[in-house]
Amino acid sequence: MRYVLVFLMFLMVKVGLAQNTFPRDTSFTTHSAFIKTKKKYPNITIANPPLAKGTLEALDIPYREIGYRKLKLDVIYPKKVKKEGYPAVILLFGGGWSSGDKSMCLPQARVLAAHGYVAVCVEYRLSPEAQYPAAVQDVKETIRWVRANAKTYAVNPYQIAVLGRSAGGQLAALVGTTSGERKYQNGRYLYLSDDVQAIVDIDGILAFHHPESAEGKVASEWLGGTYEQKPEIWDEASALYHVTSQTPPILFINSANPRFHAGRDDMIKKLDEYHIYSEVHEIPDTPHPFWLFHPWFNQTMDWTLGFLDKTFKKD
Repeated sequence: MRYVLVFLMFLMVKVGLAQNTFPRDTSFTTHSAFIKTKKKYPNITIANPPLAKGTLEALDIPYREIGYRKLKLDVIYPKKVKKEGYPAVILLFGGGWSSGDKSMCLPQARVLAAHGYVAVCVEYRLSPEAQYPAAVQDVKETIRWVRANAKTYAVNPYQIAVLGRSAGGQLAALVGTTSGERKYQNGRYLYLSDDVQAIVDIDGILAFHHPESAEGKVASEWLGGTYEQKPEIWDEASALYHVTSQTPPILFINSANPRFHAGRDDMIKKLDEYHIYSEVHEIPDTPHPFWLFHPWFNQTMDWTLGFLDKTFKKD
């Protein structure tokens, strides 16, 4: 019996170590962004709305296992059960594809849940752990997970949006424009669709190699090489080149920094050709991570809710 207990303890330690041995980049957090941004914008405050009455949080739910590694997500949802289900919004944090974490999405998720959405904050693999297309595959599995668990959280499986900020915005646009593409089909629930019905891109680029783009080392680390080394991958990972007649409506919310919406205007031209609805809001005199702070948080959420309501609550 003693040997069995020792063996079980060994396995628990091994699993615990495996969960924490992958490389982590902790350079981008809400606090670090606040310290940096406050130097130029001294009146900002961190947006941190409380959990609204009538909503619930289910945190750190494992949705994907890769060896001993477990990827987790948070679900913030209305407590009241709705027969037809609520629209779901999958939220993706930013951090240059190398840093950040899902907790940074909780403020927006709480607001969304308070307004009748099921909000899902996703942990996805970053470049120190796994290069492209790992993060795309993770997000697509999240979409399928949401559909597989739709009854548990009262989700309408036909109404799913993906929302991302910065690198998460780039991912949101790419995920939303590559429904069913074989390269990204990996993991569980492959019998379910990974398509989405709306995209919200908050300051995420639409093209890595573009006259407006300033991507370099950080993008190269995620994409596995420079543009000169892997031009096909840089283009493949750019949502601009995946627009079709099946692309869902898109909301763009941007800072005053043009490098963070590289390819946006070209993408809108393509969307217009297919008569796909798009909406653009560009906030003057704003830092890149504006969505984290007041005075810009509420306006960002107002635009987001207006777009989502227009898409999902037409009646």
